[in-house]
Amino acid sequence: MPVLARLIEESGIATVVVTMMPALAEKFRPARVVGVEFPFGHAFGMPEDQAMQRTAAEAAVQLLSEATEPESRLDVDIEWPIDDRTAYRDWQPSEPSPIVAQNIRRRAEIEARRGSAD
Repeated sequence: MPVLARLIEESGIATVVVTMMPALAEKFRPARVVGVEFPFGHAFGMPEDQAMQRTAAEAAVQLLSEATEPESRLDVDIEWPIDDRTAYRDWQPSEPSPIVAQNIRRRAEIEARRGSAD
């Protein structure tokens, strides 16, 4: 996303990158970065938690309106209310995506071929 944000910025549209990995995002030098310590897939907060989502969105709007220097960063001080292990486990879908399912099948085929070669 930071690379895409740079391209969009070059066309004259202001952007804000909201990310769980702000230090990594900064390496791509986007104009504005909002850092959140949330599990992947939840950049704006927990599902159904409008207050948390609003806080993240307001931080992005605040940075967009107040940033005076290029490559500005604002970290949101909100703690995820569930321990990381549970959050990441609960985030996973009950069924694998088609790509993941295909990779599981391919890995099983490769392992089966290796096993029969022994």
